[in-house]
Amino acid sequence: MSDSAPRKDTRGIVDPAELLSRVRFRRHTPAPELRPYLEHYWLIDWELPEPYATHVVPHPSMNIVFQRYGALGAPAADARASAEVSGIGLGLFTRKLTEAGRVCGIQFRPGGFRPFAPAWPVSAWTGRLVPLAEVFPDAGTEAGGGTGAETGHAGIGTGAETGHAGIVTGTETGLAGTDADLLSAVLSPGTDHARVAALDAFLLAHGPAPDPAADRAMELVDLIRGDRTVRKVTQLVSASGLSARSLQRLFAAHVGVGPKWVILRYRIHEALERAEAAGAAGGPDWAALAVELGYSDQAHLVREFTATIGVSPTAYARGVSAP
Repeated sequence: MSDSAPRKDTRGIVDPAELLSRVRFRRHTPAPELRPYLEHYWLIDWELPEPYATHVVPHPSMNIVFQRYGALGAPAADARASAEVSGIGLGLFTRKLTEAGRVCGIQFRPGGFRPFAPAWPVSAWTGRLVPLAEVFPDAGTEAGGGTGAETGHAGIGTGAETGHAGIVTGTETGLAGTDADLLSAVLSPGTDHARVAALDAFLLAHGPAPDPAADRAMELVDLIRGDRTVRKVTQLVSASGLSARSLQRLFAAHVGVGPKWVILRYRIHEALERAEAAGAAGGPDWAALAVELGYSDQAHLVREFTATIGVSPTAYARGVSAP
């Protein structure tokens, strides 16, 4: 996913049409040196007359999220601003948006984060949301702070996450300690170009460090994502030439979750997208889709979809088509 243009899909966003009708959402491409490691930057601004909860089925991606809450034209000093590293979450992510705010996010390719933070395995952040300064100490101030809570960021547009199905308000994360100049550089500019330049500058100051194992992990996740015939870990073992144990270690260190989790998550993304496309018809031929995606039967697909999204595939398809 190192192409010059960011991807256009809304995969992972639950009811994307509803979200996009309420917020201004766009993706941007990072600097050329960063493209092998990043999916894209994602920027969101909103001014809402009433609260709105958005839901995302997480990608197997790390995110860095800069956010501010308050009137978009207000001085940075008057806004509630923070920055955090969001590990891969394991369940449906829900974030409640209120009033006005802005988010500038960095979504890494699965396997692409560790070259910027090589001191820890990526699994150390799974299911957690931590202050930026905990991972990048020079981004912090002496004030410090932060909860390190078990949550995550869906990176709306792809990938922020929680380890459970809780609701994050976006105003009570308790994260503090990020340098005020950095927050202002990313969140205050009035143009996307300036915000992207600030994100580029931040990342380029921290890497990437050459890491052949990270390159290998990214290649294998791309194989899972792009080849629907890869339905089992044993197939990935054969394709990679690694033992099952070595494959697990590689994914823990550089992706943050195991290969089986990645395979299952991309299958749910595909089912979610098919349900949205089918709309009022109630969905595609679920039995045929179950076979295509490698489920044992339709009931298996329905159970996994319902456990992840909270409603059955047919109910979801009808719900997203309702006026």
